[in-house]
Amino acid sequence: MLIFLLSLILSACRSVQSQQTPKPLPQDSFVRVYFNHTESAEYQEPYRQQKRQGDNLEEKIIEAIVAAQFTVDVAIQELRLPKIAQALVERHNVGVKVRVILENNYSRPWSSFSAAEVAKLTQRERDRYQEFQELVDRNRDGKITPDEINRGDALVILNQARVPWIDDTADGSAGSGLMHHKFVVVDRRTVIVTSANFTTSDVHGDFASPSSLGNANNLLKIDSPELAKLFTEEFNLMWGDGPGGEFDSKFGLKKPLRSPQHVQVGNTHISVQFSPTSPTVPWIYSTNGLIGQALSTAKSSVDLALFVFSEQQLANILETARQQSVQIRALIDPSFAFRTYSEALDMMGVALSDNCQYEKNNRPWQNAIATVGTPQLPQGDSLHHKFGVVDKRIVITGSHNWSAAANTRNDETLLILQNSIVAAHYVQEFERLYTTAQLGVPVSVQRKIKEQQQQCANYTADFDTKVNDRVNLNTASLEELMALPGIGEKLAQRIIAARQEQPFTSLADLERVSGIGKKLATQLSNRVTW
Repeated sequence: MLIFLLSLILSACRSVQSQQTPKPLPQDSFVRVYFNHTESAEYQEPYRQQKRQGDNLEEKIIEAIVAAQFTVDVAIQELRLPKIAQALVERHNVGVKVRVILENNYSRPWSSFSAAEVAKLTQRERDRYQEFQELVDRNRDGKITPDEINRGDALVILNQARVPWIDDTADGSAGSGLMHHKFVVVDRRTVIVTSANFTTSDVHGDFASPSSLGNANNLLKIDSPELAKLFTEEFNLMWGDGPGGEFDSKFGLKKPLRSPQHVQVGNTHISVQFSPTSPTVPWIYSTNGLIGQALSTAKSSVDLALFVFSEQQLANILETARQQSVQIRALIDPSFAFRTYSEALDMMGVALSDNCQYEKNNRPWQNAIATVGTPQLPQGDSLHHKFGVVDKRIVITGSHNWSAAANTRNDETLLILQNSIVAAHYVQEFERLYTTAQLGVPVSVQRKIKEQQQQCANYTADFDTKVNDRVNLNTASLEELMALPGIGEKLAQRIIAARQEQPFTSLADLERVSGIGKKLATQLSNRVTW
């Protein structure tokens, strides 16, 4: 009888476990999908030595690199993982042609920062510096030795091996928008496209938070010479002559306008478009326009998991789909979901003003939906995905945030894949996030809306005029910023780059922009808003 009872208990435990841990989904032969938060896989995280759920995205990247026989091209906003750097060096040392493109804000080794420079960093950047220190300090004695730097600072590892690299100042500018790409091309055949930067916080988790699993990200590994050719063309435009060459690299709007390209990879139809698109080009031909075209095909459902959603025209397309009985669900990262420019507010039928000034062309939905909210993630982690799933068969993904800046300023990748097997992985990830999500307008936001309605009703027309004359630091164009006193083109570009990393929430935030001190920020106090 005892044995029988134990058998029943074990059987019940297995049943519960099988319900809690989904089985890995089938993968397409040519397009494989991975998520660092998935519950259907687990691995031993290499830096904190923690066993955790998820796909090891770093391992997938390294596997592709070490298999290279001829070429490896890496375009990544930020590279801080030493194991990836070491894999690139190993291939470089055996004669493989390795090239790396970085974003200029992240092309300097952390170990080269002096104590005085660290002291001037914003709190967010100091946290990143602290993360670097814990990553490099292998013996955990609180001291960083030259040997630890040589083995742990990814950019030092590349520099010492003389791996060729450039950043987006190689065109002779101070950097155009953001070099926000996150792709790898190996032997002009294997393409990796991900939403993750090559950092501990984007892939594995933060040292400061043991429960952290890294920002929620996805990765595609695609076997296709035709697709690789398109990515290599994008890479070569940015690379130009490479390190020390003429200023013939092309970043941002210096790149020629290119229409979406289409390739068939096995059973998967893939459309790819690289940002940015000039604001003078009709929106429908832009990368956001391509997203809009995909959304317009929806017949039954659209599910979104987005870091930021601030493109009004995409929200308008979704509203039209909703009026045609398409079920729409959306999860937005908590740091962006309830900002004045967030389209999550539109979908929930509400609006927040900025000093009693509403976003231009703002259009809250008349028939609001209650299927919009924010995911519940481990402490320190963000929803860094940029994906949408249409009718459970079309996937929109890449490095491209759903924003005007990504559309008209940044170097970005957008992929649209039509394949139900591939889409199933994204559907599973969305359902995982949606199950525990906080939906609807939080009480605190409802309270803020009511307070604004009362406050703004009492404002005078004269005050409204003054507010309307101000330049919004989070939405202004390059030209609008350059019209401000003391702001030239380079400073305007830095302001735009800074707001992409973290939106401005106060006048003091301006001082985190290199070249803007307290004096200039004070001079701008009556000219700007946020």
